[in-house]
Amino acid sequence: MNLLILGGTGFIGTHQVRYAIARGHHVTLFNRGLTASDVGTTVEHLSGDRNAGNYDALVGRKFDACIDNATLTPRWVRDAAQVLKGHIGHYTFISTTSVYASDAEIGADETAVREAYTGEDAMAHTPAEVRANMSLYGPLKAFCEDEAERQFPGITAVIRPGLIVGPGDESDRFTYWPVRIARAQPGERVLMPPRNHALQFIDVRDVAEWSVRVAEAKLAGALNAKGPDFPLTFGTLVDTIRAVTGSRAEFCYATSEFLDENGVRAWSDLPVWIPDEGDTAGAHRRSNARAIAAGLTYRPLATTVADTLWWWQSLPEGRRTNLKTGIRAERETAVVAGLD
Repeated sequence: MNLLILGGTGFIGTHQVRYAIARGHHVTLFNRGLTASDVGTTVEHLSGDRNAGNYDALVGRKFDACIDNATLTPRWVRDAAQVLKGHIGHYTFISTTSVYASDAEIGADETAVREAYTGEDAMAHTPAEVRANMSLYGPLKAFCEDEAERQFPGITAVIRPGLIVGPGDESDRFTYWPVRIARAQPGERVLMPPRNHALQFIDVRDVAEWSVRVAEAKLAGALNAKGPDFPLTFGTLVDTIRAVTGSRAEFCYATSEFLDENGVRAWSDLPVWIPDEGDTAGAHRRSNARAIAAGLTYRPLATTVADTLWWWQSLPEGRRTNLKTGIRAERETAVVAGLD
């Protein structure tokens, strides 16, 4: 397969490239060339600035399939299509489960209502505007999905991951937990959300490799790329981390009510966790049945934990001094004391 990847040097893209090459495909990357890449010498690199609408390097080129990573604005989909339409056999758009209007329903699938964009001109937005105003993120991703289907009708697959984790994740959201637990001294008290609350996320390598297989099979339609393929709880996650790290920390579980009363925020102070009740009851319990039926597979959770820690330890010491997310140590100590 002659595969074009728009992007290809970031978190997901590097894994896509390595996997595609291992499967014998010819890979071409199209990006600005600003991010260093270690994907090997067999990859063809084409330069262009999507924000400036510069797709000259793609004019006249034909590809069996295209995977579009990290597109935040519908204009990028529209403009790429002006060059690629009729020149690719399949288009995979990497979207997000943030397109959904509600997280309240448990087991909601790909037919759930998406957020509607209500602004004046969706095509006018830039990625910088979206990053500065994340309320635009979900609606504009949904608009991108629709634009992809308008431009490439019948040959578009829309992959909707939730939280993507694993080696190379610079957000530190999932990484916080293996690092925090591994660092804890014997008997040190670590604040935890409710043990029985549900979790969903996906290893970056699982979604990256599957996106290549989706392109190979020329699948179409929307697919929720959340994992794993069993009901995962927060307790199972931290038990797995303890087994991998050998930690002897004391896990201190708190109720959602206690955490809320003490100003401890889900997702940021206690990353990954979202209360599985009320308006967020289905946030970590969305159906992934269609994706699994379409060949999505998952590596063991312990592998994701171990590899994430290995990657973290490979970073420069200065990077490892401060996690980008998670409750601060002094605050954690004070909150845990309130559990007594």
